[in-house]
Amino acid sequence: MTASFWLWIAFSLFVLAMLALDLGVFHRRSHTICLKEALTWSGVWIALALLFNAVVWHWRGHDKGLEFLTGYLVELSLSVDNLFVFLLIFAYFKVSARYQHKVLFWGVLGALLMRAVFIAAGVTLLQEFHWIIYVFGALLVVSGLRTAFEMDKEVHPEKNPVLELFRRVMPVTAEYHAGRFFVKSDKRWLATPLFIVLLMLETTDLVFATDSVPAVLGITTDPFIVYTSNVFAILGLRSMFFALAGAMKLFAYLHCGLAAVLVFVGAKMVLAGFYKIPTLTSLLVIVGLLAVAVMASLLHTVRRKRRRPSRKSLRAMEKRCWLFCQLRRTKNYSIKPKTQKMSHG
Repeated sequence: MTASFWLWIAFSLFVLAMLALDLGVFHRRSHTICLKEALTWSGVWIALALLFNAVVWHWRGHDKGLEFLTGYLVELSLSVDNLFVFLLIFAYFKVSARYQHKVLFWGVLGALLMRAVFIAAGVTLLQEFHWIIYVFGALLVVSGLRTAFEMDKEVHPEKNPVLELFRRVMPVTAEYHAGRFFVKSDKRWLATPLFIVLLMLETTDLVFATDSVPAVLGITTDPFIVYTSNVFAILGLRSMFFALAGAMKLFAYLHCGLAAVLVFVGAKMVLAGFYKIPTLTSLLVIVGLLAVAVMASLLHTVRRKRRRPSRKSLRAMEKRCWLFCQLRRTKNYSIKPKTQKMSHG
C-alpha cells in the first residue's frame, strides 16, 4: 500500500476521533454554547488546521503547503457566508439555543460526506475532460456577480423540494420533543421539527458546495488537499457560528469580498489555459480582498454608531417633548422673563 493511502486513513481516523470527542465528551449533554467556549473551540480548530498545514508543507513541499493554506482560507471565508443562512433557519424554526449545536454537529457530518462525493466527482471530471475547468470558472464568475448584487438573504422552507418530498413520506410532529429527531407515537415513527431543520441545513450546504468545491478546485486539483481543506473549514464552522452569531451585522460588506474572491478564482480557472497564476499570488489576492471587505465593514459600523443619537440625547429629546406637551395642555406658550426688583438708595 502506498504512503498516500495510509495518509488518507490516518486523516479519516483523526476526523472521526475529533468528532467522537466533541459529541461524546465535551458536548455529551445539550447546553447553550457561550461566547468563551465558542471562541476557544474556534481557536482550537484554526490551530489544528495550521498545524496540519505545517505537516503538509514539511512532508509534501512548499507548493502543496501553499495550496492547502489558500484552499483552507477560501473555504473558511465561504463558510462564513453559510452562517448568515443558518441564523435565518434557526430563527425561522425557533430552535432553542440548547439544541443548535446538536443540529450543527449532524449537519457537519452530512456535509463531510456530501463534500467527499462532490470533490471526487469534480476531480474525476477535470482529469477526464480538461475543458470543464472553463465551465467551472464561468459558473464561479456568475455566482460571484450574483452574490455581489444579492439583496438580503431569506429562507423559504415551503419552496424546498426535499422538505416537500420528505413530508409526503413521513409525518412530522407539530412540536419539538427536546433534542430528538424522531419520536414513536401509536406504533409509528414521526419526525420532529428538529429533523426538518437538519434537512434544511443539509440542502443549504448542498447549494453552497456548488460554489465552494469548484473554488478550491481552482486552487488545486490534488484531491487530498481539496478534501482536507474543506474538512477543516467545515469542522470549524460550528464554533464560528456561536462565536459570530451576535456579530453578523458588523460584516455588512463581507458578501462583496466573497463575491470578489469567487470572481477572481473563476477568472483564474478561465485563464488557466493561457496563463497560470501562481498559488502565492492567489493567496495574497484573496487575503487582500477579504481584508478590504472586513475593514470596510468595520468602518461602516463605526460611522453608523457616530450618526446614531446617544441615549443621553434621546432622553433630553423625550424630556423636551414632555415639557412641550405640558405647555400645550396649560395653553401657556410664552415664557415670561423674570423681573428683578431694583433698590434705589
